[in-house]
Amino acid sequence: MSIISIFSGKYCNEEIAIKEIIAISGYKYLTDSDFVSKAAKLSGMSEDKISKAFSSKTSVFNQFTREKEKSIAYLKLAVAETLTEDNLIINGFTAHLIPSKISHVLKICLIADMKYRISVAVSSGVQEGDASKVIHKSDEEKIAWTRTILEKDDPWNISLYDMVLPTDKMNSKEIADMVRKSLEKDVLKTTEQSKKAVQDFILAAHFETILVNEGYYFVNAEAENGEVTLIINKNVLMLEKLEKELQAIATKVSGVKSVSTKVGKKFYQTDIVRKYDLEMPTKLLLVDDERQFVQTLSERLFMREIGSVVAYDGESALNIIKEEEPEVMILDLKMPGIDGIEVLKRVKQTNPKIEVIILTGHGSEEDRKKCMELGAFAYLEKPVDVNLLSETIKKANEKIKQSK
Repeated sequence: MSIISIFSGKYCNEEIAIKEIIAISGYKYLTDSDFVSKAAKLSGMSEDKISKAFSSKTSVFNQFTREKEKSIAYLKLAVAETLTEDNLIINGFTAHLIPSKISHVLKICLIADMKYRISVAVSSGVQEGDASKVIHKSDEEKIAWTRTILEKDDPWNISLYDMVLPTDKMNSKEIADMVRKSLEKDVLKTTEQSKKAVQDFILAAHFETILVNEGYYFVNAEAENGEVTLIINKNVLMLEKLEKELQAIATKVSGVKSVSTKVGKKFYQTDIVRKYDLEMPTKLLLVDDERQFVQTLSERLFMREIGSVVAYDGESALNIIKEEEPEVMILDLKMPGIDGIEVLKRVKQTNPKIEVIILTGHGSEEDRKKCMELGAFAYLEKPVDVNLLSETIKKANEKIKQSK
């Protein structure tokens, strides 16, 4: 018995080809949404957050939350646990999470040339002038995904698949028949070795979820017969200390017989390494038009393990909130354009769960009363003691956790 994985371009008539493959194989059909649902149950994260892992756009807060890395780790575990079954068709981004050493997986790519894809898009109701843009946007998502998962900039690269099938040159029946013939080959049958490879994948994926929850989002795991190799992909000042920490975690993971570490290709790329502090919010937005002040404040908070994103005006802040939804916002009152009171009012109307701390140097008692009536968490004045501000942020985060 075998497994089929499918990755395809948008508007390649891929749906018709996949229906034929399902019909000719009789296999159970799974899509990204199935694995998102399973990953959400495994992680406790929302399905919406996990689905964002497939987007080429990464949240501005991800350098602090690492939600994308966490989502991918749990998607990997969801896929790994599912591979204990046979007779599956896995279609979508998650198809690329299956390691190549699992030999009973037939990896298929369905693609067509751009002219054909545009014609399919137009026939489905997309305006001709928009068709190319829609297809390119979809391809950008897939390029970003294969770059992240496989370090490949070409999602249609023949080296990634067993079969690259042109839907503009083959009809769906021809495609399905070619797949059927491939499934009959002994090389795609499940063997004891390929079953062990699945168990190794499950162990490595499980280990990665533990690591990312501990803040080691830059470490990948590989396993073979219970022997785990950890690949460190970010530069660290004390490598030996990190290796000891990782080995200590490994001793607590069931099924691990031994553990070794090595540096990966990305080891020499610098990045922010921040372990999680559950007492502080991971999505903090600072809004103030005084650039030097807010940049200095951001740096001083970061020294206290509080990461933040900065906006210099009310309109920018509202745009960030629309796309990202921070947990806590520190907001100045006097700003050009949309002032702080108006920003507070709109935030509490549209995103009432965001806790807003007012920090102003030009306020009045009347402003304080109005802000508190509108739902501000606290009202502080400049110059502020950074320890007092840190404590206020901590209390706001406690309120958020209690509401959850």
